[in-house]
Amino acid sequence: MVEQKSVLVAGATGLVGSECVRQLARDPDVAEVRALVRRRPPPDAFPAAVRLIVTDFDALADHSDSLAADHVFCALGTTIRKAGSQAAFRKVDYEYPLAIARLALDRGASHFLLVSSIGADADSRVFYSRTKGQLERAIIGLGYRAVTIVRPSFLLGDRTEPRHAESIGRWLARLAPARWRSVHARDVAGALVAASRADAPASHVIENREILQSHDP
Repeated sequence: MVEQKSVLVAGATGLVGSECVRQLARDPDVAEVRALVRRRPPPDAFPAAVRLIVTDFDALADHSDSLAADHVFCALGTTIRKAGSQAAFRKVDYEYPLAIARLALDRGASHFLLVSSIGADADSRVFYSRTKGQLERAIIGLGYRAVTIVRPSFLLGDRTEPRHAESIGRWLARLAPARWRSVHARDVAGALVAASRADAPASHVIENREILQSHDP
């Protein structure tokens, strides 16, 4: 019999994060799902059993008890345009996830599951890709028993706010080779949830091509 686990999802209101919450809430191996958010979502945003944790991400250490979980899913992310500057982008896409990973590890988490991005490379000349790659490297270096990283391309799904440039890119990516082809948020979440259930030790990277192949008819 599989022992049930508690799960924390950071970035729970985003495309992938919200799909993770919904799928985890249906998983019989999960005893509790906690959704870490910066502001309270609409009442029907999540299944009733999900525990909401509304917190100030600039003061995460003050709420470290709430981050205690067996597995941590991190789907935090923004765009430089929305953030307003590279520094603000790095805070959301690097500093917050790393802080959550450290605090959760201190509270006993054993598996960290991260939504990164296609092309992530700590040594890239591209700021976005470099930031994502640096976060991956930092997370792996923390000492988790297991780390799972997914690197999706453009995400498909229903966004709460339009991103016109990304919309064009997503549709163009549908015609691209598998490495770059658009992928649905629910499939990215599915890959993470499957990795959480397998709970294999060490570090594993799931590339966009693998996500697509696992959901091909």
